[in-house]
Amino acid sequence: MTTDDALRARLDEIFAARDRAHMAPTIAAFREILAEHPDDPAVLYEVGGAYDTDGQEETALDYYRRAMAAGLEGHWLRQCYLQYGSTLRNLGRVDESLAVFDEALTRFPESESLGIFRALTLHAAGRPSAALGSVLAVIADRFSTPEVQRYEAALRGNAAYLLSLDDDQASPA
Repeated sequence: MTTDDALRARLDEIFAARDRAHMAPTIAAFREILAEHPDDPAVLYEVGGAYDTDGQEETALDYYRRAMAAGLEGHWLRQCYLQYGSTLRNLGRVDESLAVFDEALTRFPESESLGIFRALTLHAAGRPSAALGSVLAVIADRFSTPEVQRYEAALRGNAAYLLSLDDDQASPA
C-alpha cells in the first residue's frame, strides 16, 4: 500500500512543524489524520514516531508494528525498523532489539544507520567489543574516503578481532 502524494505532504508538514519538547500538538495532528486513514502504514508510522519522541515508547511500539503489518515500504520501512529497534533497546529489551536490527539489515544491507544503531544495541547488551567492531565494519564497508581506504585492511582486521572477543559473535553490519 502506498500513501498518496497529498497525504504524504500533510504528514511531512506536520513533522516539519513539530516541537520535540512539546509533542502534544504533533500527536494530535497525526491522530486526526489517523482517524481519516486508520490503516495507512505511513500514518501509523508517523503516529508511532510522534509518541516515541514524546517518550511514550510502549505506545510507539504498537504503532510501529501496525505500520509494518499494514505494508510500510521503502525508506519509510527502513526508518521504522530503526526506530522500532531503538525503542526496544531503550526499554531494555535488547534481545528483541537485536532481532529487529538483524531482520532490518537482511532487508536493507546497505543501510549505515541500521548498522550503527545495531551497534548501540550490542553495547547495551554488554558487548562493547562487538559494538565497536560492528561500527568499524560499517566504516570500512560504507565510508570510502581516501583515509578510510588507506587503512581499510587495519579497520577490517580490528573489526574482526573485536567481534571475535564475544562468545556469541555478532556479524558485522
